[in-house]
Amino acid sequence: MEKIAAARLSVASNTLLVFLKLAIGIAINSVSVIAEAIHSGLDLLAALIAYLSVRESGKPADERHPFGHGKIENLSGTLEGLLIFAAALWIVYEAVSRLTEGGRVESTGAGLVVMGISAAVNLLISTHLFKVARATHSVALEADALHLRTDVYTSLSVFAGLLLIALTGRQVFDPLLAIAVGLLITKASFDLMKASFLPLLDTSLPADEREEIMQVLESFRGRYLNVHSVRTRRSGAERHIDLHMVLPKAMPIAEAHRLCDEVEAALARAIPHAQVLIHVEPCDHEGGPCQTECHACRSAAYGCQPARED
Repeated sequence: MEKIAAARLSVASNTLLVFLKLAIGIAINSVSVIAEAIHSGLDLLAALIAYLSVRESGKPADERHPFGHGKIENLSGTLEGLLIFAAALWIVYEAVSRLTEGGRVESTGAGLVVMGISAAVNLLISTHLFKVARATHSVALEADALHLRTDVYTSLSVFAGLLLIALTGRQVFDPLLAIAVGLLITKASFDLMKASFLPLLDTSLPADEREEIMQVLESFRGRYLNVHSVRTRRSGAERHIDLHMVLPKAMPIAEAHRLCDEVEAALARAIPHAQVLIHVEPCDHEGGPCQTECHACRSAAYGCQPARED
C-alpha cells in the first residue's frame, strides 16, 4: 500500500538523521545542532505514529466502528502537534540558558555538513510524502510531511548560524538560531494541531469542496424538486456527505433509487473518497394544479398537473 510504504520511508530517514545530528551536535558542543537532533527525534516519533495510524485507518468498517477508522489519522496528527510544541519549548529553554551561561561551538565544519545533508534528505522525503498524502488524502502523512518540511527550514537556519560563526567567530549566533528554530517549530505545531483537531469536531468540508458538491447537485436540477439539509464532514481520508432530496410523490421507487445512485456516483467522482447518504422525501402536492413550476414532475409520467397561469 502506497501510504504505508511512504510512512516506512519517513521512519527510516528520520532514524538515520537523529543519530547523525546527535553525534555531531555533542561532538562540536552546538546547542542548535542538538536542538535539531531533538527536532528530528520528535519527527521520528511522529513518523512512527503516522505509520501506525495509516495502517489502522486503512482497515475497513466493522461492527464496533461502522463509519470506519479514518479519525485515527486526525488523532495522530493532534498528538504529533503536541509533541512538537513540547520540543519547541525545550529548545528555547536550552538556547536561553546558553545565552546566559555561555558556551562555545568547537567546530563548525562537521555541523555544516550534517545540516546540509539533513536539509537535502528531508526536502526529498517531505516532497514524496506530500505527493502521496494528496493522492491518498491522508491526514497523517500530510502531518508527517509538514514536520519534515519544517525540518528543512530549521536545518537551513542552523546551517546559516554555523556559517556565521565560522565567518565572524561570534558564538552568539548558535543560541540565537536555536531560538529561531524553536519559534518556527512552535508555529508549525499550532498549524498542525488546528488542521488535525478540527475534523474531530465534525467541521464541514472546505469551501471549495462544498462548492463542488453544490455544482454536482445542480447538474441534476431537472430531475428533482429540491435539495436541502446538505451536511459534510471529514474522517481521515473519507468525506461524508448527507442530504435530503425532494422528489415527485408519484415517482416510482425504482426510478428514485436510480437517480440517487447516479447522484452518489457523480459526487464520488468529484470528491475523492466520498461516502454519500441521500434521504428521499416526497413532495407535499395533494392534487390539483401545482402552485409552482416543477422541473422534475413530468405530467405524463406522474399524473401531475402543470402550474396555474395567473
